[in-house]
Amino acid sequence: MTPTRISGASRPTAGALRLVEAGTTRPRSVDIAGYVQQMAAFCPYLQPSLDKGCVSWTVYRAEGSAEAVEAEVFHAGVQAAEWLRPLIRRPHGLLRCENIVILGQVPCARHRDLLAWPHWALKHLYGPVGLMFGKFYTGEEETTRAGVRIPAAPVSFLPVRAAVRRRDPVFLHATPSLADALAVAYDDDRNVLEHLPHDWTEIRTWAKHLLPPAKPSASSSGTSASPAGRSS
Repeated sequence: MTPTRISGASRPTAGALRLVEAGTTRPRSVDIAGYVQQMAAFCPYLQPSLDKGCVSWTVYRAEGSAEAVEAEVFHAGVQAAEWLRPLIRRPHGLLRCENIVILGQVPCARHRDLLAWPHWALKHLYGPVGLMFGKFYTGEEETTRAGVRIPAAPVSFLPVRAAVRRRDPVFLHATPSLADALAVAYDDDRNVLEHLPHDWTEIRTWAKHLLPPAKPSASSSGTSASPAGRSS
C-alpha cells in the first residue's frame, strides 16, 4: 500500500493515534477546564484567548507502537500548525492556540519520550514562520524561573500558537539559533516541509542533526542524544 501524504508528511503509521474528540473549545473527553484556569495566572495571553474562544483541543488516544505513535504525533502537529497559519492573520488570530492531547499508554514508552522528537522537529520547522510549540506531560511538576510551582497538567499535550517575538525567545535559551530565528520570524507562506524527508525515521534523523553537541560527562558516556530532557 502506498502511504498517503498530507502536507509532505508520510503516513504509513496512520491508525497509531485514534481520534477521540475533534477540535473543540470545550472538550468532554478530558477534564481540562480547572487546569486551564489555573494556568491563566502564568500566561498573560491565556485568559484573553479563552474569553474569545480561541483555545481549541483535539484529543487522541495512542494505539500503536512507540515509533508509529511518534510519527502520528508529528503528523497531528503538522495538521495543527498548517490549520493555524492562515487563522493567525484574521481578527484575534494571535490569540489562537491549538492543543494536541495524547491519551493512552504505549508499552515501555513514557509520554515524555513519545512527544520529545515530534516536538523537537515541529518547533524547528515552524519557529522560523512564527509558531511556537510547547509540551506538557501528565502529572509533571515544574517551576518558573522565580521558583513558583506551575500546576501539573492532567493530560499530556502539545500546544501550538503564534509566537510572541519579544517574549518567547527567552524560553529557547537551550537553542539559541532557534531563539534568534523566532525573534525575527515572518510567515511568507513557505512550505516548511518542502525539503524534509517523507518517512518519520528519516525525519527523526534530520531532527537529530539539530541537537547541540552533548557535553561530555561520565554519566552520559554511551547514551544516545535525545531532546526528551530538554526544557526548551
